[in-house]
Amino acid sequence: MSFDAYIPGATAVGITYKDGVVLGSERRITLGNYVISKSGRKIFRMTETVGAVCAGMVADMQNLVKEVGVYAKLKELEAKRPLRASAVAKLTSVIMFERRFSPLLTQVILGGVDTKPKVWVLDPLGSLIMDEYASVGTGAEMATGVIEAGYNAGMTQKEARDLTVSAIKAAIERDSMSGNGIDLLTVDRSGFREEQLTVELSKV
Repeated sequence: MSFDAYIPGATAVGITYKDGVVLGSERRITLGNYVISKSGRKIFRMTETVGAVCAGMVADMQNLVKEVGVYAKLKELEAKRPLRASAVAKLTSVIMFERRFSPLLTQVILGGVDTKPKVWVLDPLGSLIMDEYASVGTGAEMATGVIEAGYNAGMTQKEARDLTVSAIKAAIERDSMSGNGIDLLTVDRSGFREEQLTVELSKV
Protein backbone atom coordinates (compact mmCIF):
# COMPACT_ATOMS: atom_id res chain seq x y z
CA MET A 1 0.00 0.00 0.00
CA SER A 2 1.35 3.46 -0.90
CA PHE A 3 2.12 6.16 1.66
CA ASP A 4 -0.68 8.29 0.14
CA ALA A 5 -3.22 5.80 1.48
CA TYR A 6 -2.46 7.01 5.00
CA ILE A 7 -2.77 10.74 4.29
CA PRO A 8 -6.16 12.24 5.17
CA GLY A 9 -7.99 14.32 2.58
CA ALA A 10 -9.79 17.61 3.09
CA THR A 11 -10.70 20.95 1.58
CA ALA A 12 -9.86 24.14 3.48
CA VAL A 13 -10.35 27.71 2.23
CA GLY A 14 -9.45 31.21 3.40
CA ILE A 15 -10.73 34.40 1.71
CA THR A 16 -10.11 38.02 2.68
CA TYR A 17 -12.81 40.65 2.30
CA LYS A 18 -13.01 44.37 2.97
CA ASP A 19 -13.05 44.11 6.78
CA GLY A 20 -11.89 40.60 7.65
CA VAL A 21 -11.33 36.99 6.66
CA VAL A 22 -13.65 34.03 6.13
CA LEU A 23 -12.15 30.59 6.82
CA GLY A 24 -13.99 27.41 5.94
CA SER A 25 -13.66 23.65 5.65
CA GLU A 26 -15.79 20.58 5.13
CA ARG A 27 -16.23 18.04 7.93
CA ARG A 28 -15.21 14.68 6.50
CA ILE A 29 -12.09 13.06 7.96
CA THR A 30 -10.64 10.22 5.90
CA LEU A 31 -7.70 7.86 6.00
CA GLY A 32 -7.15 6.55 2.50
CA ASN A 33 -10.52 5.22 1.35
CA TYR A 34 -11.93 4.96 4.87
CA VAL A 35 -14.17 7.70 6.31
CA ILE A 36 -13.17 8.03 9.96
CA SER A 37 -15.60 10.80 10.87
CA LYS A 38 -18.38 12.82 9.27
CA SER A 39 -18.27 15.59 11.88
CA GLY A 40 -14.58 16.52 12.14
CA ARG A 41 -13.74 20.04 13.18
CA LYS A 42 -10.95 21.65 11.11
CA ILE A 43 -11.43 25.32 12.04
CA PHE A 44 -9.70 26.75 15.11
CA ARG A 45 -9.24 29.93 17.11
CA MET A 46 -5.45 30.13 17.12
CA THR A 47 -5.30 33.25 19.35
CA GLU A 48 -7.78 36.00 20.30
CA THR A 49 -7.25 37.65 16.90
CA VAL A 50 -6.20 34.86 14.52
CA GLY A 51 -8.23 31.96 13.17
CA ALA A 52 -6.96 28.84 11.42
CA VAL A 53 -8.20 26.04 9.20
CA CYS A 54 -6.33 22.89 8.21
CA ALA A 55 -6.11 19.99 5.80
CA GLY A 56 -4.21 16.92 6.96
CA MET A 57 -3.71 15.25 10.31
CA VAL A 58 -6.18 16.94 12.67
CA ALA A 59 -4.29 15.71 15.76
CA ASP A 60 -1.14 17.49 14.57
CA MET A 61 -3.16 20.66 14.01
CA GLN A 62 -4.75 20.44 17.46
CA ASN A 63 -1.32 20.23 19.08
CA LEU A 64 0.00 23.08 16.91
CA VAL A 65 -2.91 25.31 17.95
CA LYS A 66 -2.23 24.63 21.63
CA GLU A 67 1.50 25.28 21.28
CA VAL A 68 1.08 28.50 19.31
CA GLY A 69 -1.56 29.69 21.78
CA VAL A 70 0.77 29.20 24.74
CA TYR A 71 3.76 30.94 23.12
CA ALA A 72 1.56 33.78 21.85
CA LYS A 73 0.19 34.38 25.35
CA LEU A 74 3.71 34.41 26.82
CA LYS A 75 4.81 36.94 24.17
CA GLU A 76 1.80 39.13 24.96
CA LEU A 77 2.54 39.07 28.68
CA GLU A 78 6.16 39.95 27.97
CA ALA A 79 5.33 42.78 25.56
CA LYS A 80 2.20 43.90 27.47
CA ARG A 81 0.22 44.22 24.25
CA PRO A 82 -1.70 41.92 21.90
CA LEU A 83 0.36 40.02 19.35
CA ARG A 84 -0.19 41.14 15.75
CA ALA A 85 -1.68 38.62 13.34
CA SER A 86 1.51 38.68 11.24
CA ALA A 87 3.56 37.85 14.35
CA VAL A 88 1.29 34.87 15.10
CA ALA A 89 1.79 33.66 11.52
CA LYS A 90 5.57 33.96 11.85
CA LEU A 91 5.51 32.18 15.21
CA THR A 92 3.52 29.32 13.67
CA SER A 93 6.03 29.11 10.82
CA VAL A 94 8.98 28.91 13.22
CA ILE A 95 7.35 26.16 15.30
CA MET A 96 6.58 24.09 12.20
CA PHE A 97 10.10 24.57 10.80
CA GLU A 98 11.64 23.44 14.10
CA ARG A 99 9.74 20.15 13.61
CA ARG A 100 11.03 19.70 10.05
CA PHE A 101 12.81 16.40 10.79
CA SER A 102 9.56 15.01 12.20
CA PRO A 103 7.04 17.35 10.59
CA LEU A 104 3.47 18.06 11.56
CA LEU A 105 1.49 16.47 8.73
CA THR A 106 -0.91 19.32 8.18
CA GLN A 107 -1.38 22.20 5.76
CA VAL A 108 -2.55 25.37 7.48
CA ILE A 109 -4.34 28.56 6.47
CA LEU A 110 -4.24 31.38 9.03
CA GLY A 111 -6.49 34.44 8.86
CA GLY A 112 -6.40 37.73 10.75
CA VAL A 113 -6.46 41.51 10.50
CA ASP A 114 -3.42 43.77 10.93
CA THR A 115 -3.52 47.02 8.96
CA LYS A 116 -5.66 45.02 6.51
CA PRO A 117 -7.14 41.51 6.36
CA LYS A 118 -4.63 38.80 5.45
CA VAL A 119 -4.38 35.05 5.01
CA TRP A 120 -1.19 33.02 5.27
CA VAL A 121 -0.58 29.50 3.96
CA LEU A 122 1.85 27.14 5.68
CA ASP A 123 3.03 23.73 4.52
CA PRO A 124 4.24 21.00 6.95
CA LEU A 125 7.79 22.47 6.92
CA GLY A 126 6.61 25.96 7.87
CA SER A 127 6.87 27.79 4.55
CA LEU A 128 4.91 31.04 5.03
CA ILE A 129 3.07 32.62 2.09
CA MET A 130 0.74 35.62 2.45
CA ASP A 131 -2.11 36.07 -0.02
CA GLU A 132 -5.64 37.45 -0.45
CA TYR A 133 -7.15 33.97 -0.65
CA ALA A 134 -5.97 30.38 -0.46
CA SER A 135 -7.13 26.77 -0.51
CA VAL A 136 -5.36 23.59 0.58
CA GLY A 137 -6.10 19.88 0.68
CA THR A 138 -7.20 17.25 -1.79
CA GLY A 139 -10.05 19.46 -3.01
CA ALA A 140 -7.90 22.58 -3.42
CA GLU A 141 -7.82 22.53 -7.23
CA MET A 142 -11.61 22.62 -7.54
CA ALA A 143 -11.95 25.23 -4.79
CA THR A 144 -9.27 27.52 -6.24
CA GLY A 145 -10.97 27.58 -9.64
CA VAL A 146 -14.21 28.81 -8.08
CA ILE A 147 -12.44 31.40 -5.91
CA GLU A 148 -10.42 32.86 -8.78
CA ALA A 149 -13.55 33.23 -10.90
CA GLY A 150 -15.47 35.10 -8.20
CA TYR A 151 -12.96 36.98 -6.04
CA ASN A 152 -12.51 40.74 -5.88
CA ALA A 153 -10.57 42.79 -3.34
CA GLY A 154 -13.52 44.92 -2.16
CA MET A 155 -15.87 42.07 -1.28
CA THR A 156 -18.37 42.32 1.56
CA GLN A 157 -18.50 39.74 4.33
CA LYS A 158 -21.57 38.11 2.77
CA GLU A 159 -19.92 37.91 -0.65
CA ALA A 160 -16.78 36.34 0.85
CA ARG A 161 -18.88 33.91 2.88
CA ASP A 162 -20.93 32.88 -0.15
CA LEU A 163 -17.77 32.43 -2.25
CA THR A 164 -16.18 30.29 0.47
CA VAL A 165 -19.26 28.08 0.59
CA SER A 166 -19.39 27.79 -3.22
CA ALA A 167 -15.70 26.85 -3.39
CA ILE A 168 -16.02 24.13 -0.76
CA LYS A 169 -19.22 22.81 -2.34
CA ALA A 170 -17.42 22.51 -5.69
CA ALA A 171 -14.68 20.48 -4.00
CA ILE A 172 -17.21 18.25 -2.23
CA GLU A 173 -18.88 17.53 -5.58
CA ARG A 174 -15.64 16.16 -7.08
CA ASP A 175 -13.36 15.11 -4.21
CA SER A 176 -14.42 11.91 -2.45
CA MET A 177 -12.28 12.80 0.58
CA SER A 178 -14.31 15.98 1.24
CA GLY A 179 -17.90 16.18 2.40
CA ASN A 180 -20.53 16.04 5.17
CA GLY A 181 -21.18 19.75 5.70
CA ILE A 182 -19.25 22.98 6.05
CA ASP A 183 -17.82 24.88 9.04
CA LEU A 184 -17.13 28.62 8.70
CA LEU A 185 -15.12 30.97 10.90
CA THR A 186 -15.23 34.73 10.25
CA VAL A 187 -12.43 36.84 11.73
CA ASP A 188 -12.57 40.65 11.92
CA ARG A 189 -11.73 43.44 14.38
CA SER A 190 -14.81 42.61 16.46
CA GLY A 191 -13.75 39.00 16.99
CA PHE A 192 -14.94 35.60 15.72
CA ARG A 193 -18.20 34.30 14.33
CA GLU A 194 -18.81 30.61 13.65
CA GLU A 195 -21.37 28.94 11.41
CA GLN A 196 -22.24 25.36 10.49
CA LEU A 197 -23.95 24.45 7.24
CA THR A 198 -25.41 21.32 5.75
CA VAL A 199 -24.69 20.70 2.06
CA GLU A 200 -27.05 19.45 -0.62
CA LEU A 201 -25.16 18.10 -3.62
CA SER A 202 -26.32 18.46 -7.22
CA LYS A 203 -28.57 15.66 -8.41
CA VAL A 204 -27.30 13.71 -11.42
